[in-house]
Amino acid sequence: MFSKTVVLFMIILNQYVGLASDPDPVQDFCIPNTESTTSFNKCKKSSTVTVEDFVYSGIKDYGEFGETGLSAISVNSNVFPGLNTLGMSFVRADFEVGGINVPHFHPRATELAFVLKGKVYSGFVDTNNQVFAKVIEKGEVMVFPRGLVHFQMNVGDTPATILGSFNSQNPGLQRIPTAVFGSGIKDQLLEKAFGLSSKEISKLRKRLAPHSLS
Repeated sequence: MFSKTVVLFMIILNQYVGLASDPDPVQDFCIPNTESTTSFNKCKKSSTVTVEDFVYSGIKDYGEFGETGLSAISVNSNVFPGLNTLGMSFVRADFEVGGINVPHFHPRATELAFVLKGKVYSGFVDTNNQVFAKVIEKGEVMVFPRGLVHFQMNVGDTPATILGSFNSQNPGLQRIPTAVFGSGIKDQLLEKAFGLSSKEISKLRKRLAPHSLS
């Protein structure tokens, strides 16, 4: 009886995982119809779609840099309608000298990072707490498996730029410092988990509020 239950559970789990990834499109493209007020006609008629719906110019230049020395511009279906239903998205990340992309993960996508310029210490940590990291340079590519914590730091003496692609139109982003200290987790738990005092926790909360880690 137990073995049958386990097999049934695995079948259900596999079906759930399959459904959890971006669905395959059932048409050539679907440019969102922002003028529609009903659940029907979610896509524009192809006769009203233009080439401009498939071109995005928002990453020609870098954006505003945050306290960590990172400027990241996400290119997803919210800003680039042509990506809608296609199961992919993009990011441009620029680093000041010494700038970092704090440890974070994308729950719904694997990321492929291409170094456009500079030298970036880049890596991820697997579920055995083994770190895979090295300095990658202009022209090199590194992959970060879906859901694993990864990070980057400009270790060169000039600014660096990385272009990243995702196999989801909405990969999600969870920064570890913000998720832990910038959320509503009780201080008592954090004190026990990290061996910190309430004063230190308070200081980290103020420093790592969600808006401060751009």
